[in-house]
Amino acid sequence: MAANPTFRTPVVAPATPELREKLENMWSDHPGLIGWFTTVDHKKIGKRYLATAFIFLLVGGLEALGMRLQLAQPNEHLLPPFLYNEFFSMHGMTMIFLYALPILSGFSNWVWPLILGTRDMAFPRLNMFTYWTFLLAGIFLYIGFWNGQGTDVGWFNYAPLTERQFNPGWNIDIYSLGMIFLGVSTTAGAINFIATAFRTRAPGMSISRIPIMIWGTLVSNIGILFAVPAVSLAFALLWFDRQFGTHFYEPTLGGRPLLWQHLFWIFGHPWVYAIVLPAMSIVSQCLPVYCRRPLVANSAVILATILTMVLGFGVWVHHMFTTGLPVIAVGFFAAASFIIVIPSAVSVFAWTATIWTGRPVFTTAFKFFAAEIVLFVIGGVSGFMTAAVPVDWQLHGTYFVVAHIHFVLIGINVFPVIGGIYHWYPKMTGRMMSEKLGWWNFWLMFVGFLVGFFPMHISGLLGMPRRIYTYPAGLGWGDVNLVTTIGAFIFAFGVLLFVINVIRSRFAGAKAPANPWDADSLEWATESPPPSYNFAVIPRVGSIHPLWEGRLDDRGGRTTIGEGAVLDHEHEIPGTTVLDAEPDVILKQPHPTPIPLITALLIGGVFVGMLLTMWWVVLGCMCALVLDIFFWLWPRPETGWAERGSWDKEQERT
Repeated sequence: MAANPTFRTPVVAPATPELREKLENMWSDHPGLIGWFTTVDHKKIGKRYLATAFIFLLVGGLEALGMRLQLAQPNEHLLPPFLYNEFFSMHGMTMIFLYALPILSGFSNWVWPLILGTRDMAFPRLNMFTYWTFLLAGIFLYIGFWNGQGTDVGWFNYAPLTERQFNPGWNIDIYSLGMIFLGVSTTAGAINFIATAFRTRAPGMSISRIPIMIWGTLVSNIGILFAVPAVSLAFALLWFDRQFGTHFYEPTLGGRPLLWQHLFWIFGHPWVYAIVLPAMSIVSQCLPVYCRRPLVANSAVILATILTMVLGFGVWVHHMFTTGLPVIAVGFFAAASFIIVIPSAVSVFAWTATIWTGRPVFTTAFKFFAAEIVLFVIGGVSGFMTAAVPVDWQLHGTYFVVAHIHFVLIGINVFPVIGGIYHWYPKMTGRMMSEKLGWWNFWLMFVGFLVGFFPMHISGLLGMPRRIYTYPAGLGWGDVNLVTTIGAFIFAFGVLLFVINVIRSRFAGAKAPANPWDADSLEWATESPPPSYNFAVIPRVGSIHPLWEGRLDDRGGRTTIGEGAVLDHEHEIPGTTVLDAEPDVILKQPHPTPIPLITALLIGGVFVGMLLTMWWVVLGCMCALVLDIFFWLWPRPETGWAERGSWDKEQERT
């Protein structure tokens, strides 16, 4: 950002009604469709992420139910083989790439600036760009599915089965280009989250006072910056093979199929942690609220979160134990796969100790968070088993691994997400969700999940292989699969009840007070729902539990919320130092603009042109994209400027 040579010392004042009205007029979006397409408000972007990702969850769930009906009994013919393969592949792709991370990005987009005590993300236009890119990439990935050419080789897309001679249609081209397209959104979002966490915290929120909700998403996004380039390269090389006749993965021409597996899994396993660590941080942030005490071993959990992501880059080969790699390499990665259990166990013990030493309030949200602990332990134990190479050789291609991945991804992602929605829904909408419906919602999902997915361990131990379309009678798999299918439908009914509760509560739920759960973090110091500007005055943070300081007798300082820096000349937020969060800059944020949408559409045009091999479309969109980015970056007086200088700390301290 450019620097303004004149520095304006911010005015310190109370949050008066006149100031709130001025800020509301200043930060509000345009009315109607113009405002909908041009908003850069992080709260609206977060809600769109949540809604879009949840729609993809429902679509992926319907694909799963179709597969479960097909496998409910031997020799079923509900789905033809080619459609089953598409359901299988699109289900995995949807759940892992279009639901699991975007739903967490929605939470982080919505709640981060509020928790951090600021008014918006570091880069609001980039934030909106990531949503439009995610939406367009999701639509792009589903293009082929609607005309019978969806990806059909599994979400892992193993070469050389994906080479053109084995898959001559558009299916793999769509998947390859779509994943690179989606990677643009993921990478841009990661940069925005990292910059927001390091440079836009409220004054006084030093590195040791950052709420644990922030740490999970921050660590996962740092990991994403290293992981996504690997898979983007893998898909780019595959597209070159298919489009231009290169042979990176074609063994008959000197290519290496294992190159695909290395590039994919060096991304794939860190990605698993990228989609569970933010969800685990939701549990760490919210569970103590319902236990009426701070999280036990908070610092240890933060360190364990960081260590988990670091170790996550050293275990990818445990997906490849059956590929004939050298024994010494297999031994190293097996040891790393055992060691990574230790930081995960730290979180489990901290959550358990928090419940044990607290005074739990058994709300629906608490039940979902507590259930996550149970499911995490079961999924972790099954993963620990497959870290042993001889055991993995027996279980690798069986339904035991399917059970493990569902316990990890649903147990550690979906359950915390549903609990998080129950927790923050009053803040998002100003309405309370029904606890009565929540009771049924929880038990149907919890019981349905155990009935549906735990028997998959038994199917695997009985030898049922993964990725099969049907199976003959007499193998002993029929009854277990019938139970699994029944459980899947019970779970699906619980999810449906949750959707009903969300919609009903939006219009008929009881009015929510500002802090219905008596929580400790800064977002609960605002109205429900928060105003467009979040905070009328910028708070100064004195501890890690700013709203619990009185009861905890925190001697580290006192948080000031009702009086502070006004920053009412433009869309302004404070920039603070990385370690101590001392204010050193006033950042002017952009106004609503259509530029992010236009940029996403032009990038989408590039990928559509590449899919159709219409190079004139690619060239035209790229030329327009250069002009668009030039216009995006062009400095304007009302946005993109930073005022630097010596912030008057005595005046700001109030």
